[in-house]
Amino acid sequence: MSVDIIKKLKAEIKKQDKPSNRINYQQFHKEKLKEPTGLKAPVLRKISNEIYRGIDDKSKKNILKIGDMLLEDGTRYFLFFAFEWAGKVKKDFEKNDFPRFERWLKKYVNNWGACDHLCTGPLGHLVLLYPELSAKTKKWTTSKNLWLRRAAAVSLIVPVRNKLLLDEVFQTADNLLSDSEDLVQKGYGWMLKVAGDRYPDEVFDYVMKNKAIMPRTALRYAIEKYPLAKRKQAMVK
Repeated sequence: MSVDIIKKLKAEIKKQDKPSNRINYQQFHKEKLKEPTGLKAPVLRKISNEIYRGIDDKSKKNILKIGDMLLEDGTRYFLFFAFEWAGKVKKDFEKNDFPRFERWLKKYVNNWGACDHLCTGPLGHLVLLYPELSAKTKKWTTSKNLWLRRAAAVSLIVPVRNKLLLDEVFQTADNLLSDSEDLVQKGYGWMLKVAGDRYPDEVFDYVMKNKAIMPRTALRYAIEKYPLAKRKQAMVK
């Protein structure tokens, strides 16, 4: 079955790989990509849904096992399918699924797109189900791996969107406040922006308290949805 899935995915990728279905991904990345162009996300999602429908055993155990297999295979786009399919069994997640997703993050994620796909997908939903796992994600804020530091923030987006873990959002932002990597700054700025949708007064107070040391990149992300007057107030040095 696993071999059949790989063959079907590769065949469908080859079938869909034509100029009209491709996009230049380099425009979204400052680092030089080995493969700057690739299939558009809607095309990949269409392939994903089509092949997923043909899987007989859609139990969480089997789908996550297939995810491991796809990631280990390393074929381009297989990471996308692994994360997509893991998200389809989110209602069956258990707390002990965390080590697997943490391993996926540490071993396979090497760009912001993959980081965000995992963290706003299966990993974020796992933290939503088990908010106490935020104690583990918060530890990533001290990692040398910038994707783990970004993940510490982005993995809280789903919970805070559901009005959970505001204190953890602020604690995570505190830990990342002076991070020198702009992709980490954008990550926690995004987290604060989403938190601001649910807790506008608390987040604005946090921004005003920390704006003197918060990098401008993170600050702009955090206040993006506030009225113009408040944005101007926050941007004053």
